[in-house]
Amino acid sequence: MKPVTFRWAKPVALLAALALLASCALPRVGPNKREIFAGSVQREGDAFVVSVNDRVTRATAVVPALGFSGAFQTAGRLTSDTIRPGDILGLTIWENVDDGLLASQGTNATILDEVQVDSGGFIFVPYAGRLRAAGSTPDQLREIITERLQDQTPDPQVQVRRVAGDGSTVSLVGAVGAPGVYPIERPTRTLATMLARAGGVTVRPEVAQIVLNRGTEQGKIWFQDLYDNPSLDIALRGGDRILVEEDTRAFTALGATSSQARVQFQTQELSALEAIAQVGGLISTSSDPTGVFVFRNEPAEIAGQVLGRDDLTGAQRMVYVLNLTEPNGMFVARDFVIRDDDTLYVTEAPYAQWTKTISLISGSITPVSSISSLAGG
Repeated sequence: MKPVTFRWAKPVALLAALALLASCALPRVGPNKREIFAGSVQREGDAFVVSVNDRVTRATAVVPALGFSGAFQTAGRLTSDTIRPGDILGLTIWENVDDGLLASQGTNATILDEVQVDSGGFIFVPYAGRLRAAGSTPDQLREIITERLQDQTPDPQVQVRRVAGDGSTVSLVGAVGAPGVYPIERPTRTLATMLARAGGVTVRPEVAQIVLNRGTEQGKIWFQDLYDNPSLDIALRGGDRILVEEDTRAFTALGATSSQARVQFQTQELSALEAIAQVGGLISTSSDPTGVFVFRNEPAEIAGQVLGRDDLTGAQRMVYVLNLTEPNGMFVARDFVIRDDDTLYVTEAPYAQWTKTISLISGSITPVSSISSLAGG
């Protein structure tokens, strides 16, 4: 049998490579544009594939609505003179007799150091009985106690002291410099001043969120909005619970991008263009700028606006298509808002698949040529 000549080596290698390509698919990062469009509802698939334009960007521009209720914003600031449930008061009662109702023998003054205002707002004073203290100033409470005692002891003199902060505290936890329980005092009566008292936030301000719980109510705002909008610097109430946390929203980047990962939001609002930049941008040798897709489960209300329909029920599978090569493609991508749990997928350019094919064929030729050379030698 004659050895294989070099002249026949390349044709044999080419046939082998073509056979290999016919028997298996080329490696790739995911579906191509044709396959994604094939899964559209219009082609009996289960997702709506929509090209993004200015109308679509407006219909889908939904960001988390954070803010405080009217009850939070209209609450007045507490003053140091207002007595509240939980406060501890100091009372001194002077009697204008040597042997008074309250005073010890030889003295005419009685000191009650720790009189706590109960949860209902009341205190108990001997011989004066149970008195409502919450909502009054120390001077108003003094008058009430004096009136109750004056029928039992001549010309009583009463002094009421409020121990600053006792019973009027808030708790701060999470991403603050010094978590703990802090009193509501003159310098710390509002949310912003209390955060400053606790050392400020320890995460980037752009993604810091503040959650305030008051009884059964809850409000949440962006930390940055607190300083941009003075009306959000609400007055605090005793028992408020403040949590500072980092924004947990994230999107998933897949396909022909510089990195593939689940990525945290870096700003309050994130556009498709910023999301692409956040993962390192497109790859010039393999990314297809005409095939940038955003996969999302869209609420029926928004999906209806996008599709011009009113018969949708429940969340809809939507695939938004961005073409960065169009005249306004970059502007559209800049205006299209990425939302929590979106999947950003970039398809491979046809050139990338062609390069893989050539590389595979070239790789197949080399060993056959080597065998031919060895046989010829």
